[in-house]
Amino acid sequence: MSFIQKFIAQESARRRDVLLAGAYGLAGIAATGMSLGALAQNQNRPTVAWSYRDRNNPYWHSVVSGGESFLESAGLKKSDLVHLLNNGSSEKSLADIKALLTKTGGRAAIACDANDAPNCRPVVESVQRAGGYVSTIWNKPADLHPWDFGDNWVSHMSWSDEGPAEQTARILFNAMGGKGAIVGIGGIASNNPAIERRTGLMKALKDFPGIELLDYQPADWATQKANQVMQGLLTRFGNKITGVFCANDAMAYGVLEALKAEGRKLPLVAYDGNAEAVDLVIKGELLATCFTNPYWGGGVTAALAYHAAIGTFKPSKEPKEHREFYGPTIVVTQKDAAEFKKKYISSTPAYDWKDFWGPSRGPIKYAAKS
Repeated sequence: MSFIQKFIAQESARRRDVLLAGAYGLAGIAATGMSLGALAQNQNRPTVAWSYRDRNNPYWHSVVSGGESFLESAGLKKSDLVHLLNNGSSEKSLADIKALLTKTGGRAAIACDANDAPNCRPVVESVQRAGGYVSTIWNKPADLHPWDFGDNWVSHMSWSDEGPAEQTARILFNAMGGKGAIVGIGGIASNNPAIERRTGLMKALKDFPGIELLDYQPADWATQKANQVMQGLLTRFGNKITGVFCANDAMAYGVLEALKAEGRKLPLVAYDGNAEAVDLVIKGELLATCFTNPYWGGGVTAALAYHAAIGTFKPSKEPKEHREFYGPTIVVTQKDAAEFKKKYISSTPAYDWKDFWGPSRGPIKYAAKS
């Protein structure tokens, strides 16, 4: 069984698990038992939690591994990290965070991807009411800012996806000789990165009149759904499809499996820079992916929430570019994939988790209102 087939099988199992978890209560909270209160009382430290989608996904595994590395640097154990797994459900994300805040009496430092932009407001409002601290990544409305919530919403980090997505799209179009027809596989429609990555694709298309976009379908960042979506697109368009744009690596795996089933090989680009995707770039099965350094992002997001909670720094005293900022991105192609793998995957760079903004790429910029 290929790793792609294993990926699809794992996603089916995870969906069953989250349904069972819903039947028996909040799995992320229940699994922690009494350790939450014990950690806060015995060590007089806040409970540290990461609220995220799914650890079986390589991207999120790397994010949370960074969080665990931070905990060890602070004198805690990896096992002290509370995992709040939402499996792509904004409702579960919010419910688990509220349950954690109740269980800890608000003495919590939470790193969080709200799953979609609208969910960010109720998350940060809940944390503020409880007196906890939260640092977020990826998803929030453009008009919602940490500095409007005092110290409790410590920071928000996103990645400037539009430019790198445009760059990967251009790599795809050039590989196609500037002509042909593509399909696009996108993430959850309301996700900030899904929106920006599609925008990057559309910008690149303007300079390639010989490239036709046949359709762009959401696959919710999921391998199995992307596999099904791609099967449907192949049925509709057949050999007219000569290239594929994927908004993340996990979906690209599903697309590759669908193409393999049809005996086809097409130029394909993806996003996230997962280890498996980098190997596929080296082998020539992917043209490019884009690395957002999830390990550093996961570690520093947890570090910011924790250090704000223990009073190492006061977020409201920081400049706005320290409250909202971009994380780093690296486009990986076959030319540099082997060297990239050696530096970022075969060995993990050591990070100073108190250097909160070192690798960041400046303040988040918003499109001007018309």
